[in-house]
Amino acid sequence: MKRVKLILTRHGQSIYNQKHLFTGWTDIDLSPKGIQEAQNIGKILKQNSIYPNICFTSWLKRAIHTAQITLKELEWEHIDMIKSYKLNERHYGAWQGKNKEAIKEEIGEELFLAIRRGYETPPPPLNPNDSRVPWNDKKYANIPHSLLPLSESLKDTKKRVTQYFNSYIIPHLKSGKDVLISAHGNSLRALVMELENINPKDIVNLEIPTGEVIVYICEDLKIVDKQILK
Repeated sequence: MKRVKLILTRHGQSIYNQKHLFTGWTDIDLSPKGIQEAQNIGKILKQNSIYPNICFTSWLKRAIHTAQITLKELEWEHIDMIKSYKLNERHYGAWQGKNKEAIKEEIGEELFLAIRRGYETPPPPLNPNDSRVPWNDKKYANIPHSLLPLSESLKDTKKRVTQYFNSYIIPHLKSGKDVLISAHGNSLRALVMELENINPKDIVNLEIPTGEVIVYICEDLKIVDKQILK
């Protein structure tokens, strides 16, 4: 099998990122800075002559629009873009829309970090009667409620992301395609954790900034090189 590239990009800054609010599955668009970051991703790929054969993204507009802007900047808009809610950001439950610093002051830094950066601890769930539950969003109308979270730990996020990656993305890598994934801070942290076999205790130290480009060079589905492009 020839060497292939797996390109991971976190979406550009969203309006909630700009306001220091937890976003999760809230479908918030890019800020002006986020649009510039998405354009910069395209420029970085062009400078490095990286032209993916297929693109995967989530159902959230900040990731979708980042992918669209990136491919437009790259002048590579003809490739297929496949979207799945399985690549959505981690669901932040009742914290969605709330200020990060205010939450930290309320619960203390230790618990805050355990939830925000740790592996097993989820934030408080949404009440099932809350208007923000996923099944009230028409995008998810045909998905069983049992598959739609009210809150997620990174462990929960990793389970759905890796299942999707193994079932739907790996076959394209196996067929020799270079794959671009435009996703989110925690869905990408979960995937990087799987790809690099990062210990749950060490995942707290991993943060993927908005607009970052990670390129894995794979041979026989084994990573032989990793580059962070700026």
